Amino acid sequence: MDRLFGTDGVRGLANGTLTAELAMELGVAAARVLVEDGSYAGPRPLAVVGRDTRVSGQFLEHAVVAGLASAGMDVLRLRVLPTPGVAFLTGTLGADLGVVISASHNPMPDNGIKLLARGGRKLDDAVEREIEAHVGRPWDRPTGADIGRVTPYGPTVEDYAAHLVRTVERPLAGLKVVLDCAHGAASEVGPRALIDSGATVVAIGDQPDGTNINDGYGSTYLDRLSAAVLEHGADAGFAVDGDADRCLAVDHTGTVVDGDQIMAVLALGMHEQGRLVRDTVVATVMSNLGFVQALERAGITVLRTAVGDRYVLEAMNAGGYNLGGEQSGHVIMSDHATTGDGLLTALQVLARMAGTGRTLADLAGVMTRLPQVLLNVGGVDRARTDDEGVLAAVAAEEAALAGEGRVLLRPSGTEPIVRVMVEAPTQDRATAVAERLAAVVRQRLAL
Repeated sequence: MDRLFGTDGVRGLANGTLTAELAMELGVAAARVLVEDGSYAGPRPLAVVGRDTRVSGQFLEHAVVAGLASAGMDVLRLRVLPTPGVAFLTGTLGADLGVVISASHNPMPDNGIKLLARGGRKLDDAVEREIEAHVGRPWDRPTGADIGRVTPYGPTVEDYAAHLVRTVERPLAGLKVVLDCAHGAASEVGPRALIDSGATVVAIGDQPDGTNINDGYGSTYLDRLSAAVLEHGADAGFAVDGDADRCLAVDHTGTVVDGDQIMAVLALGMHEQGRLVRDTVVATVMSNLGFVQALERAGITVLRTAVGDRYVLEAMNAGGYNLGGEQSGHVIMSDHATTGDGLLTALQVLARMAGTGRTLADLAGVMTRLPQVLLNVGGVDRARTDDEGVLAAVAAEEAALAGEGRVLLRPSGTEPIVRVMVEAPTQDRATAVAERLAAVVRQRLAL
């Protein structure tokens, strides 16, 4: 069969490509793999299931839970909770499987199903393939006492909020913050965690109705956050996405602070406290050169990976590093979490502000973002980016930049597109280099 799992679980149009039938089949397949493997921790395998606020999450949750229980797996229903919250409770409750029903920052009509391994970590690709192989196959259905039990888990929000608060070493009293919850999974737990940590909180995007998730609010729409920070005279603002695994910020002037700047603030703080493992941060090739330069000046190494938080996580786990992330706001702090956690990120930045007495603008000013231009060149053979003419043009432009900028060519994973990214000391120069390279790509790689 075709692959069901993408880079971040199974996603699609809810009730279109992602149906109740498919959700139930995935639940059955996941439970069968665990039951047949026999490596579960307790006398019976246990799953925890959480979701974001999309209306489609209600029927998909019931379908997944029905599949899991019908195949002999006990289930704790966590109801609405961010992805990192489900990951946390997968670990603390000793579950063998975590299930998140969310399409993250995607528009409301979409939804997704993400599976987490024991401990709240990403499921291995081999296990995903095994689950896919079980979908739709005949199976021996358990009956009687062998059918799984389904139980609501009451203190979901309380447990996760308490965990977040424990990561903050000093109260955040005196800090006023705006939190944009994207009308998503953080709408209840987000403000609670910040308030319990001592901050004064103004919440926006915290009234989900099942259809308004990510609709003009959240980490992909920062205008309302900037306006609210200025209106309320807040010290900073933070915006998470629908499942709250990413976070972007604005400072007290309403200026955006991106994921690179957030990582720089956290890395320098951890470095000063001797808590940054081997003084190394893991970031993708899309992180701005200004970020790399700022950390190198402080004696911190930046380890680069391919684009995607899964690659950041792989490198962090392989090297034992405890900080990594993406420019888009996925920040992973493995001392406290197994995945990107937007609320944790916000709390740690606020803790840095409280501990130093400095503004977010001042802290983020440690790095200067080089102007960055990204052009998508369509109608080309994305498999031939190693063309001699293209490579020669890239080498010539990089030599001309002489270490003051960089060039990155990335073929799309699904479309006949090559992405040309250029960073340079000025916007005009970055644009000129990107346009010259795009012309070479268009000419040399035309279909």
